Amino acid sequence: MSKTDSDATFMRMKEDHMLNSQLKPGYNLQASTNNQFIANDTLAQTTADTTTLIDHTEDFIEGYNQTPQSLTADAGYGSDENYTYLEDKEIEAFVKYNYFHKEQLDEKRGKNKKPFASNKLYYNSETDTYYCPMVQPMEKIGSYHNTTATGYKQIIDRYQAKNYQGCQLRALCHKAKGNRIVERNHKLIRLKAKAKERLLSPQGVAHRKQRYWDVEAVFGNIKHNMNFKRFMLRGIEKVETEIGLIAMAHNLKKVTLAI
Repeated sequence: MSKTDSDATFMRMKEDHMLNSQLKPGYNLQASTNNQFIANDTLAQTTADTTTLIDHTEDFIEGYNQTPQSLTADAGYGSDENYTYLEDKEIEAFVKYNYFHKEQLDEKRGKNKKPFASNKLYYNSETDTYYCPMVQPMEKIGSYHNTTATGYKQIIDRYQAKNYQGCQLRALCHKAKGNRIVERNHKLIRLKAKAKERLLSPQGVAHRKQRYWDVEAVFGNIKHNMNFKRFMLRGIEKVETEIGLIAMAHNLKKVTLAI
């Protein structure tokens, strides 16, 4: 707990003057923008961006009394829980997931370094069976529930191979004793496939390009042009007021420049 601000969480800041990666009390600022205007801002008492999306979107809906038609975010927000929430809210989501760019780069270069990886296995949905590149079947042996830090429950299915002892490529497949077991979250697989299709569409490419100059420019203006790099107040209620004034000043400056 911070002695200077009990509401804050400890974070590693980009401004590290001591060059020792020390932890400092701070808040995780989330901002929604539209053409570089700040439409909504919230503060999170956590270092992970993933867990902030739902609360931030709910705050937007409460403030504007309407649900946004679409939402664009980087890979830090791509998760089973967030994809499910956006789908339930009927919000068109252009949200990356981890390794999205790596997947595109590998496909572009024609690389397939791990053909035995679980995400490369062929899945037969009719028989609920996976097949490795050697056409060895992996049948379902059970499932279990996984609960995330936010209380979100996931269903993980487990599949086990048979007769792997005589396979000549077993060493490339896995090094554990016994037959190989893979775990798959079918819901997340479906949601990621849906996200990938949207992200690679012409509309998705346009949204991804806009996000860079739309959101990042706002933080750059606040930090560098307005020279606002640390909060002066303490306590989340006061800090929310402070960042609200900063957001207002940013928007007013944008209006003035437009005129």
